[in-house]
Amino acid sequence: MIRVMQAADKSIVMAILHNTNFFSNAEIDMAEELVDIYLNDPEQKDYKFVVIENPERLVAGFMTYGPTPLTKDVFDLYWIAVSPSEQNHGYGRKMVQWLENQMEDKKGRLLIIETSSQERYEKTRRFYISQGYKESVRIKDFYKPDDDRIIYVKYFR
Repeated sequence: MIRVMQAADKSIVMAILHNTNFFSNAEIDMAEELVDIYLNDPEQKDYKFVVIENPERLVAGFMTYGPTPLTKDVFDLYWIAVSPSEQNHGYGRKMVQWLENQMEDKKGRLLIIETSSQERYEKTRRFYISQGYKESVRIKDFYKPDDDRIIYVKYFR
């Protein structure tokens, strides 16, 4: 089941980020800042958080997305992560499919996903490609030398 993230989910979401051993401290700090904005400012419209629950109704993963500022009907998928103990059960795929359904319902026309060219993101990049996303932009040395910014896109209309 996918549902809107609630304040009680914050510690679980932060644990997922830490336990993946995938994200840097700076990335985790940024994610927590976004969680706090989302949870503490009900008027903000930039970030939406959802969680996915396993059959025992425990949070297995989360996703952050939102409308891309200054665009018409374009959305960004900012964060997606699944607890290491829950990986390889299709939760990431289910969250992306859920978001794509939301895009269609909201008449969204383009979904953008950004990631790094680092080797540790290879599985992530393959995942996005397997979901029908196409590499659209690669900016060499964007994050640091030998770490490109890769932008994947999928059009819905």
